[in-house]
Amino acid sequence: MKSEPSICASDSGARPGRRKRREKMLDASDIRLLMLHFLSQQPAHGYELIKAVEDLSKGEYTPSPGIIYPNLTLLEEMECIAVVDPLAARKAYCLEAKGREQLSQHRATLATIIQRLSTLAVLVNNRSLPDVERAIHNMKTALNFRLSQEGISQQTLFAIIDALDDAAKKIERS
Repeated sequence: MKSEPSICASDSGARPGRRKRREKMLDASDIRLLMLHFLSQQPAHGYELIKAVEDLSKGEYTPSPGIIYPNLTLLEEMECIAVVDPLAARKAYCLEAKGREQLSQHRATLATIIQRLSTLAVLVNNRSLPDVERAIHNMKTALNFRLSQEGISQQTLFAIIDALDDAAKKIERS
């Protein structure tokens, strides 16, 4: 018996020998779920889906066209979405029955993804408070000044590390 492909299939993005720049916010299966979610609300084309994800995170995360468009093609091949008007200059997509089924099956995962992006939006708002911005700037300036000096003793480095760890603990527990 042939099983239906899942949009949540694991995608290994690790490349041997490449330096890790920063943790990926979402993998391709997360993006596919988000795309189905937004298409369940209204038909859209790729750029509108990129903007919808960006808006959800208040600009903190913007998926690249390189992840959106191939996944639109995949979802179309999986019959989860369909092109609204094949003759249009820009393809708009709508959700199909298989896409609704995928959304239903992965409701909890979708809720987690939306929560993660919404949390970024809250972070943006709180991080942009003037007093918080000033304090972060002061900390960066002090660290950069101190760490840019040659010949820092091990004792001084330990004191800096301890101060940072203590500040992190106080912030976490407040």
